[in-house]
This record gives sequence, C-alpha cells and structure tokens, in this order.
Amino acid sequence: MENHANPPSPQLFFETMNAYQKTGALKAAIELGLFTAIGGTAATAAEIAARCLCPERGIRILSDSLVIFGFLTKEDARYALTPDSGFFLDRNSPAYLGAAVDFLLAPAITAAFDNLAETIRSGHVHTSVQGTTAPDHPVWTKFARTMGPMMVPAAHGAAALVPLDPSRDTRVLDISASHGTYGIAFAQANPRVHLVALDWEAVLVVAEENAAAAGLADRFSKIVGDAFTADLGGDYDVVLVPNFLHHFSIADCTIFLRRLHAALRPGGKVVIVEFVPNDDRVSPPGAASFSLVMLGSTPEGDAYTFSEFGQMLTDAGFHDTTLHPLPPTAQCAVIATR
Repeated sequence: MENHANPPSPQLFFETMNAYQKTGALKAAIELGLFTAIGGTAATAAEIAARCLCPERGIRILSDSLVIFGFLTKEDARYALTPDSGFFLDRNSPAYLGAAVDFLLAPAITAAFDNLAETIRSGHVHTSVQGTTAPDHPVWTKFARTMGPMMVPAAHGAAALVPLDPSRDTRVLDISASHGTYGIAFAQANPRVHLVALDWEAVLVVAEENAAAAGLADRFSKIVGDAFTADLGGDYDVVLVPNFLHHFSIADCTIFLRRLHAALRPGGKVVIVEFVPNDDRVSPPGAASFSLVMLGSTPEGDAYTFSEFGQMLTDAGFHDTTLHPLPPTAQCAVIATR
C-alpha cells in the first residue's frame, strides 16, 4: 500500500537550486544599508526607500523577500529587524558582520563551486593548482580585514580554557594569525603574554593594526612566511592553530604538528580551533558541512573528526587531547599538551 501522508516533493530541489537568489538578496540588502536604515524602529517600504535613496518598488520586493527568508518581520506594512539582524547586520552594532561579504563571496571562494563535478572527477581543484592554499593568496587579506569580528566569541572562549602563569612572562605563537583575534584574546586575558603572529606579510599588516588598537603593540612581534617552513622560534607556552589544519591532509597536518611540538616548552599547550564533525561526518550540520568548502577550495583539506585530531596529535608527540565546544559558534577547541 502506498503511503500518501508524505508524498514525494521537489521543494528541496528547487530551494537548493535557487539558493543563489537568497544570497543575492542578502548581499544587496547589506550593500544598500537596508538593515541600518531600519535600525531599531519599524518602517514602511517608502521610508526605507527614502533612507536608502532607492525607488520604492525594489525596496518593497527586497524587504518582503527578507521577511520570507527570516531576516525581517512585517506587521501592518512596516518592516522591523529580527534580533539576529539587529545584532549582526545593522552597521551601528559593534557585532556587525556585513563586511564579511567581501570574503565569503570573493571570486576565489565562490568560483571553487562553479564546476565542483570536475574537481571531484579529477581529484584537483579546478580553479588553480593549490586553491586557497597557494602561497600568499590575496583572499586571505580580505579574510583578515573582514572576518575578525566573527571570531571574537570563539577566541575569548579558547583563551578562557588555557589560563597562563601570571607570575612570569609567557609566550604565545599564533599560527596563520590573520586578523590576530585569537592571539589578541590570549594577550588580553594574560597581561604577561608576549604574542608572536605568523602569516604572510600583507596579512600581518592587519594583525599588527589590530594588536596596536587593542593596546598590545609593545607585546606583539611577527614572523613572516610559510607556516610549514618558517623558523618558528621556541619556548612557547601556547601555540594557537585557528582554522588552519583543515586546509591540509592528515599526513601534512601531522608533520606540521611535530614542528609545533618542537617549538613548545615542556608542558606547553597546542590549541587548535576547528569545525569538528562527529564520527558520522554528517552531524552537527554546521561543522560537518565545512568539509564541502574544503573539497571545493583545497587540494587535500577536510573537516576532521576529534578522533582524527587525536591520532594526529598522538603521532606528533602530544598527549592528553581534549575537545571543547566554543558556543555560540559551530567550532571547537582541540587542546593537547607537550
């Protein structure tokens, strides 16, 4: 007997194939300053249009679409921000994330999915030889300029997990420092930390600016170059590895972790921040889906499970590996001891 309670539906197919329309609508709203134009007071389409200097028709259709997508509410022809939109998409909010569009929708990122079938078929990233792991790739300067605010909760969560000895000077190495948010969080939580940031030259400009803005200029230094080959120095109390290992194979990650083991003082900690899926690789969705990003943009990267990180760290000489969720983000800290 056929089950007619839940007949086959093409809805998911059409929603997924048309998802680019949602992306386009949100990008347009951010570029037009629509969320900022509404702010804390509900407004009509005509009022929003006047504030955005746009014809009313386009603003009305865009605003209605954003209601459908869950970014706005509508009552009596007046549009208002949802709590999430007010917090993250109003330019007057200190947690504003709209600038992240420049990285998330950069051609170097989106082009990786233009012909994903060919990438899978050939086993090679079709956009370039190395994808986003190419030396000094310009997309990482965009990342550094735009993504720092998004990392603040995870950075402070990670810093709280590894308190340092307040009775002596300590050293923290921030691998692939980018915006510097993770290292800055550790330095802010530990007044005797000296922070060393490693990245490409153009990216480190951003980290250095952010460290100075945080009042850490006298406790900041940098190492320019490739994290796999640069001289890391030594005697570090903590080495931070935020959002880096997922770009590489397990074999390369293990080799790299051995370098970090040698750079740490005895008893020092490595703090890895990553999207860590469960062993089933489909949950939780926010972490598990990140493997698709790596498939499209790197030659061998992946979202690794905790058991895989544990094996890499053990093979690199570390012990006492632990996993710590970093809410409200989808990321976790994997911490191990030399």
